[in-house]
Amino acid sequence: MAIGFVSGGNFQAYTSSFGYRRSATGGSTQEFHYGLDIAAPLGSYIRSWWMGQVVEVSDDSRCGTSVVVESGTWEHIYCHLQGKVEVIRGQRYMVDREGGLQIREGQVLSTGTRIGRVGMTGRTTGPHLHWGMKNKGQWVDPARVLRAMQSSQIS
Repeated sequence: MAIGFVSGGNFQAYTSSFGYRRSATGGSTQEFHYGLDIAAPLGSYIRSWWMGQVVEVSDDSRCGTSVVVESGTWEHIYCHLQGKVEVIRGQRYMVDREGGLQIREGQVLSTGTRIGRVGMTGRTTGPHLHWGMKNKGQWVDPARVLRAMQSSQIS
């Protein structure tokens, strides 16, 4: 099943699922992966999964440049985006000038709004979107949400 939020049919594959895995950057240690990695060509646009408010833009060492959107009790997290965080007139933005994107903390987004492009920021071995989800503060496997949505469309 293709992901609706990786634009233009650029979805390639799920490359790492939710749960324990071997370290993605080498070594034999096990680590918990709090999301679903979705491979797509560098620069593919990413769209907001649900309507909501941007509660955080960040660029840390693991997740790289990221956007967190809150939709009711849900948070959806988009990591490894192209661009960087900038403070403009006292407000924090995720800015991707080449992609024509400027996403502000506090901004309300419609479902399907372009919020980033697939990149390789943070801890990554190749271009992909790391998509994480929380419900009421608890991590949720995004694949379970996708399966539930798919089965409800079939019924």
